[in-house]
Amino acid sequence: MFYSLPCFEYYRPGSLEELLELIDRLSDYRIIAGGSDLLNDMRIGRYRPRAVVDINGVRELDYIVNEGSVVRIGALARLQRLLESSVIREKTPLLYEAVYNMASWQIRCRATIGGNLCNASPAADTAPPLLAYDAELVLASVNGERVVKAREFFRGPRETVLERNEVLKEVRVPVYSGWGWCFSKFGRRNSFTLSIVSVAVLLSVEDNVFKDIRVALGSVAPRPVRAASVEEALRGRNVSVDVIEEASRLVVNDISPISDVRASEWYRRKLSIVLVRDSIVKALERIGYRVSGG
Repeated sequence: MFYSLPCFEYYRPGSLEELLELIDRLSDYRIIAGGSDLLNDMRIGRYRPRAVVDINGVRELDYIVNEGSVVRIGALARLQRLLESSVIREKTPLLYEAVYNMASWQIRCRATIGGNLCNASPAADTAPPLLAYDAELVLASVNGERVVKAREFFRGPRETVLERNEVLKEVRVPVYSGWGWCFSKFGRRNSFTLSIVSVAVLLSVEDNVFKDIRVALGSVAPRPVRAASVEEALRGRNVSVDVIEEASRLVVNDISPISDVRASEWYRRKLSIVLVRDSIVKALERIGYRVSGG
């Protein structure tokens, strides 16, 4: 059930400089881009900001730039634009796959990558791929810019490291050529669904040995997490079904799921093991490794 929006002051800056100066003055505000989460939250009373700052006029934040070894994505880039971008599809396929499995066309045309991250939902589907890529986020304020790792950005449900006068300006995603990858998501429906568990895997293999691997999960902890126990158990080990099975079971050491309307804590733990195992196998298949029994 939805209620009427509360009264608020409305601002629409036309440049990044104007935006940063504005939020430096305001003490109680929320930023709106696509509004797919904020408007609902305001209707149900979760947030009652005195001011709403509409950043859709700040076109400086809407871009996708291929710099060879890094893809730079402006915070205002719509999810549908990411999905239609050959740069995202070819250079950062893990992120592309996550966006492909998100929401509906209508919502993707409004929602932004910055909004999906700054909302800081544990189920945000763009977060696990960015953790796996070890992406960097550029935060801006009137005092300048600072760069944080994606894994350091989230503090908990709806909490980030953003200061009161900061905005997310840019996402920097490193390009990994020749690495295997897989994004897996399980929800209560086949499409247009929130994740019960999501898994992003990025890995490289040399001489049948795991040279490096990143495993990140969503919806299984207060914030998106890297499965350090799984990663450490695989690095330097031979590629085999037994090794993968053994390492995947260790994911329970890296997560702290809850029970909610979508799934129980027990189910999320069991599902995490299965999805991590299957995602590693699929990532290996993308670089030509067939794991028998996987």
